[in-house]
Amino acid sequence: MSEKKTAEKKKDMQNSMQNKIKNLEENLQQLQQELKEKNDKLLRSYADLQNYQKRMEKEISLLEEETKKKYLLELIDLRELLKKAYEDNNPKEGLKLILSNLDAFFEREQIKSIESAGKTFDHTIHHAVSTVEKDDCTEGEIIDEIKKGYYCGEKLLRPSQVVVAKKKIYDKEAK
Repeated sequence: MSEKKTAEKKKDMQNSMQNKIKNLEENLQQLQQELKEKNDKLLRSYADLQNYQKRMEKEISLLEEETKKKYLLELIDLRELLKKAYEDNNPKEGLKLILSNLDAFFEREQIKSIESAGKTFDHTIHHAVSTVEKDDCTEGEIIDEIKKGYYCGEKLLRPSQVVVAKKKIYDKEAK
């Protein structure tokens, strides 16, 4: 009987092992299927991303072209006005028209000049080209504007180039 029990135990163990192997094979197939699905999903997502990038590059390129065209048309208009003013017997009227058009363009584009003369130097909107020693000015006062600065909306487009006053230093030995 003990041989019979041993044979039955062996058979039970074989069946148990076969069931475990079968379960493991099923789990492996299921995991392989999930991996395949996730891999396909990843590849589709990657392709979608590449398509999105290409679409964005194309849109940016079109936007750049449209912006360039807009500004070039403005420049063409100004060139034609300058040419007419040059050919005119009274160029002052033509220049007034050109300045008027430029002012309208600046207003449309929200470009505003920075008033600097007589103000205190501010390194965030001014660029000091030089300093001059003066008695009749306060330290850091802007006494001359070499080039106007401009804002475009709220952003600084170009800082003002200015000459800044500094107090005169007197040499005690010179007196």
